[in-house]
Amino acid sequence: MSWQSYVDDHLMCDVEGNHLTAAAILGQDGSVWAQSADFPQVSLSSLIIGLKPEEIKGITTDFEEPGFLAPTGLFLGGAKYMVIQGEPGAVIRGKKGPGGVTIKKTTQALVIGIYEEPMTGGQCNLVVERLGDYLIESDL
Repeated sequence: MSWQSYVDDHLMCDVEGNHLTAAAILGQDGSVWAQSADFPQVSLSSLIIGLKPEEIKGITTDFEEPGFLAPTGLFLGGAKYMVIQGEPGAVIRGKKGPGGVTIKKTTQALVIGIYEEPMTGGQCNLVVERLGDYLIESDL
């Protein structure tokens, strides 16, 4: 199965009539393995346009030092998300207005799901974390 199939079939799937707004699987260095059509596009430097190197660095630092992003917030493509309860070293969750983001760290990757209402944070968490857990079990 290709990485794009994981995004298309497992992250952008139907959950009680709702779908993620955007999703991606990134290497822990910020390189894009696969992304949905609505996820910010890739630049020539293999970093996501809008996701500045310091945003990727903030995410990876928060996984290494849980709570690092709490004082400043989580930034994705310049959009600021308030960091909410996650799982230290494993999951970062953010909230912004009627939507939010879930980021699951696997052995080699970051699985990212972005949602807007009517999808709920719990539905986003379920989709992103389920795929992340599968990838961890597969040592990916």
